[in-house]
Amino acid sequence: MKTLRFPHPLVLLLGFILLATLLSYVLPAGEFARHADAATGRDVVVPGSYHAVPATPVSLAEAMVAIPKGMADAAAVIFFVFLAGGTFTVVDQTGALHRGVDWLLSKLRSRQVLVIPIVSLLFATMGVLENMQEEIIPLIPVLLVLMRRLGYPVITAAAVSIGAAAVGASFSPLNPFQVGIAQKLAQLPLLSGAGFRLAFLALALLIWIGGTMRYAANHRVAPELLPEEEAPTAGAGRQGLVLLLLLTTFAVFTYGVLKLEWGFEQMAALFFVLGVLAGLVGGLGVNGTAEAFIVGFRDLAFSALLIGFARAIFVVLEQGHIVDTIVNGLSAPLAQLPVTLSALSMIGVHTALHLPVPSVSGQAVLTMPILTPLSDLLGLPRQVTVLAFQYGAGLCEIITPTNGALVAIVAACGARFDAWWKFVLPLYFALLALAAVAIIIGVAIGLS
Repeated sequence: MKTLRFPHPLVLLLGFILLATLLSYVLPAGEFARHADAATGRDVVVPGSYHAVPATPVSLAEAMVAIPKGMADAAAVIFFVFLAGGTFTVVDQTGALHRGVDWLLSKLRSRQVLVIPIVSLLFATMGVLENMQEEIIPLIPVLLVLMRRLGYPVITAAAVSIGAAAVGASFSPLNPFQVGIAQKLAQLPLLSGAGFRLAFLALALLIWIGGTMRYAANHRVAPELLPEEEAPTAGAGRQGLVLLLLLTTFAVFTYGVLKLEWGFEQMAALFFVLGVLAGLVGGLGVNGTAEAFIVGFRDLAFSALLIGFARAIFVVLEQGHIVDTIVNGLSAPLAQLPVTLSALSMIGVHTALHLPVPSVSGQAVLTMPILTPLSDLLGLPRQVTVLAFQYGAGLCEIITPTNGALVAIVAACGARFDAWWKFVLPLYFALLALAAVAIIIGVAIGLS
C-alpha cells in the first residue's frame, strides 16, 4: 500500500490558486471604502464602509494569467533572489565560504553548539529591525555549508534564518513594517509598550532557539568534510579579500536598508557588484565569474519563481473582490465576545487572514482601522489589539505555504515542506501559547 506523499511546493501553491478561484464564485464580492492616511502614507479602509459590489468571478483562464501577473508583481524580489543568489555562488566558487566556515568552526572548537544561538540571534535582530524575509533566500547556500560542516540537518538552515527572523519580527517592539504601521493606525505612540514586548521577545527566542538546538542535536549526522584534495589550502590571501568584501557588503546592506530605506532593486545592485568584484579578486576571471553567476541563477530559479506563484494567490483574490469580504466576515463576530476572549480570538482572525493576505504591512492597513474602533467599543486596550495583530499575522509567517519566502527557503534547503511542518508546528504552538499569555496579561493590566 502506497503512503500519501505531501504535495510538491509547486502543486501546493497551484492548489491554493485554484481554491482562490473557486472562492471567487462562492463568496459574495464586496469591498471597503479607502482613504489616504497621512501617518502611514498608505490607503487604509474606512470602518463600517463594507458594501457589496458586482461579482467578478475569476475564470480558470484568468487564474492561469494571474501566475505571470503574480511574478510581475513580485519581480523586484525575484530578480533580487537571482542576482544575490548568483553572487553567493561566485563567492562560494572562490573557496572563500568554506575557508570562512572553517575559520569560524576552528575558533569555536568545543563550543560549536553556540553556532545555532549566535546565527539565530543575528537573523532575529534583522527581523526585529526590518522584517527580513526574502533577503534571506540568497544566504541559504552559505548556511547550508555551515550546518553540513556541523552535521546538522538542512532544516536547521531555515530555522536559524527565516524562522528566527519571523519570531523576532512577531515579538518586535519597533519593526516598522509590522508594529510600526499598526501603532500608527491605532493612533498609539511609536515604541509604546516596548518594555512589555521586549520581555516576551526574550521568552519567544528562548523557545525558538532551544527548540532548534534540540532538533539539531537529535538529528545530527556525521559532519560533512571537504575531500583532502579540495581543501582550500591555497589562495588564502585572495579568499581573505573576498570575505572582507562580503563583510563590507553586509555593512553597506544594513545601512542602506535601515537608514536609506533601500528597496530590492538597490539591494540587488549591491550584491551584483559584490559578485563581480569577488569573482575577479578571487581569481575566477571574467568568464569564470559569468559562468558562476549562471550556475547561481540556475540553482535558485525554482525558489525565486515560487515567490511569484505565492503572489498569484492574492492576485486572484483581488480580482474576485473577495479579500475585503473575508476580512469583514472574520472580524464581525468579535463584537459578540467578552473582552479577553475577543482579544484572544483576534489572534485567530489574523492567523486566518494571513493566508489570503501574505503581507504583514498590507494586513495591518486592511484590518487595524476596522479592529481599533471595535476594541474601543469592547473596552479592549488598543495596544493589545496591536499585539494580537503582531502575534497572529507574524507567527503565521513560519507555517503558511502562501508565504513565498518561506516556501522558497525550504525548497532551497532541499527539504520537503512537510518536513518543515514536522519541525516547526510544536514550536509554533508553544509560541502561540506564549502569545496568549501576553494577551491575557495585557488585558489584565490595561497595557497602553
